[in-house]
Amino acid sequence: MSVSATARITAVADGRGSTALPVLESEGPLALRRTRSPDAAYARVTVIGAMSAPLGGDRLAIEVRAGEGARLAVDSAAATVALPGAGPDAVPASYDVRLEVGEGADLRWLPEQLISAKGSALDMTTRVELAATGSLVLRDEQILGRHGEATGRLSSRLTVRRAGRPLLDQQLAYGPDAPGGWDGAAVLGGHRAVGQLLVVDPAFEKDLPAPRLLGPTASLAPLAGPAVLVTALAADARLLRGLLDDALEGLLKGSRSGPTA
Repeated sequence: MSVSATARITAVADGRGSTALPVLESEGPLALRRTRSPDAAYARVTVIGAMSAPLGGDRLAIEVRAGEGARLAVDSAAATVALPGAGPDAVPASYDVRLEVGEGADLRWLPEQLISAKGSALDMTTRVELAATGSLVLRDEQILGRHGEATGRLSSRLTVRRAGRPLLDQQLAYGPDAPGGWDGAAVLGGHRAVGQLLVVDPAFEKDLPAPRLLGPTASLAPLAGPAVLVTALAADARLLRGLLDDALEGLLKGSRSGPTA
């Protein structure tokens, strides 16, 4: 039996230099817990999987709103594993993430990896609405297959709008039924860990980082706005996280501090 569930987080500035969480609603396999942040200015919420999901046919969603002046970090307790549904006719699962960042707000979206298990099918969408003075750090890591197995089918789309205008819109697809060449030398080149790091910072209006390589399998590209996108490939999840962590540390240095996970 498939599951439909939506978890909701709302963060607001409390007027005393901290951030309150007036809405923290868990549902189905998505359990939300307020956890301690290394930076007291940030509220921190950890997503805990309460059951195996997403399975074929599941419809999961997380809605996060960081109101004006709020500072919020959202992470997860463990990797999310997309698993096959029951029976040969199971329909794909969907996972929809919706993020809203208000004026002067700062949102850090730092979940653990998404693992696409053999036989699974998942359509994932992440949609972000940013105010003009909002800040965002978004990490997206995808592991194509568990150890020693082929990947499932995974489609992932990331859409970001800033001040009502498009900032980034891209779609990736891997596994069975994906367009040919996705695992070839010109795309993944044998790697099975794929990651992105998007950093939107109003400070980049005056000093946007220049495009550059970050080693043999990672690059940094400035976007048409105060934002940069880091894209990385690696042999496994540990190496991928190291590449993205190093990139994030370099981007935040000299800008502003905040929690990482």
